Amino acid sequence: MTFTSLLIGLLTLVLVLNCLVLILFVLVQLPKKEAGLGMAFGGAAADALFGAGSGTVISRWTKYGTVSFLTLSLVLAVMRNHEARAVGRGIATELERQSQTAAPAAVPAASPTPAPLTLTNPLSAPAQPPATQPAPSGTAAPATPATPPATEPVAPAPAPAPAP
Repeated sequence: MTFTSLLIGLLTLVLVLNCLVLILFVLVQLPKKEAGLGMAFGGAAADALFGAGSGTVISRWTKYGTVSFLTLSLVLAVMRNHEARAVGRGIATELERQSQTAAPAAVPAASPTPAPLTLTNPLSAPAQPPATQPAPSGTAAPATPATPPATEPVAPAPAPAPAP
């Protein structure tokens, strides 16, 4: 368990306690215009508990509790995001290390280097002579060598017309 995890746990506990105290402060406050949650304990619950003029003190504590709630929430969000990224980086480095140790075992020790591939253009290759058919029986045709047909250069395809 790291220090960051311990600090996140401690701040989460403080946030939960802050929420409980903040709920209590909101419920105990004097209602404005005789309405609100303060009426649940009676109209003078804050005066009975904390004395006359306690409305301003409890209102101030409520403001401080609200600010601390928001601050703790933001700090915890940033800390948890940082911790999650650190865990993700740790997992990524572990996977990379495992793949590097597994890669040499998969490659054979004496692998021959493959010959480079040469690509030929079928248009520039000489045409094969057509196969000669045997002469009909009874006639002796002289054997003439077949000449390859003349190849003409292929013109490039015209460019497409621009769309209006």
